[in-house]
Amino acid sequence: MLLDEIKETASEQRLGVDFQCAMLEERHKTQECDSEHLSKKIGSTKSGVGACNAERALRMVKLARQEKQLTPYVEDTVAEIHRALSTGGNVMVEGTQGTFLSLYHGTYPYVTSKDVTASQACADVGIGPTEVDDVMVIFKAYVTRVGEGPLEGQLSRDEVMRRGWMEHGTVTGRERRAAPFDYKLAKRAIELNGGTQIALTKLDVLFPSAKGIRDMRDLPREAREFISKIEQETKTPVTVIGTGASESDIIDRRAQSRQETTKPTLIVRSKKSTSLLG
Repeated sequence: MLLDEIKETASEQRLGVDFQCAMLEERHKTQECDSEHLSKKIGSTKSGVGACNAERALRMVKLARQEKQLTPYVEDTVAEIHRALSTGGNVMVEGTQGTFLSLYHGTYPYVTSKDVTASQACADVGIGPTEVDDVMVIFKAYVTRVGEGPLEGQLSRDEVMRRGWMEHGTVTGRERRAAPFDYKLAKRAIELNGGTQIALTKLDVLFPSAKGIRDMRDLPREAREFISKIEQETKTPVTVIGTGASESDIIDRRAQSRQETTKPTLIVRSKKSTSLLG
């Protein structure tokens, strides 16, 4: 799959795979598909990641350096990152999945197979915590969750459809359950990740009149009050606001809060969902 994606995106000269990266193989997917516990009780995506992580913990997994087809792309990414930092380069690390799918800090057992907080993202790429200036935590304007597990304030399917909040999982295509924004969860996510900034997506879904707006002053009063309450409850500034599907539908307030840095900015998803930014 990776080789196909490299070819499709013409990224041969832009992609590197760390030599210690674990190889997810078809048999890992089969193991998860054969598990009734994962398939029915937990609602796993059955992508094989959990089985692969378990095999790594047992020191049995195959690594990228052992796969001949990956030889042109295998490198020491930790060394590359630190070369960039030492020469004043900018590094962005993007974490995976929502904070409350963390194996250690999430809604166990309805979680993923590893920690997904900012500290783990640092460890994954070989960056010490003192090298990080900012941790940007991403919230959606409402909460979604695919699969099993608790979701406080969950709305009925009809209500989700009426509000225009219906989404589908990017891996399985399953419908996501939805609930209004949870300020308590947001505060907890900031604490777990050490968040210094918040990016808020899909504001236009919650407030349709905000669609396409690129200046904070032009937002409807209700939207500004919503953002203000998030900042008050989390004690963290909302610096980036998504107001539409286009990449240009953004209100960027970061210039007001700090000057450009050469240290990494961690990007961490914190909603109770497996969906991605935007």
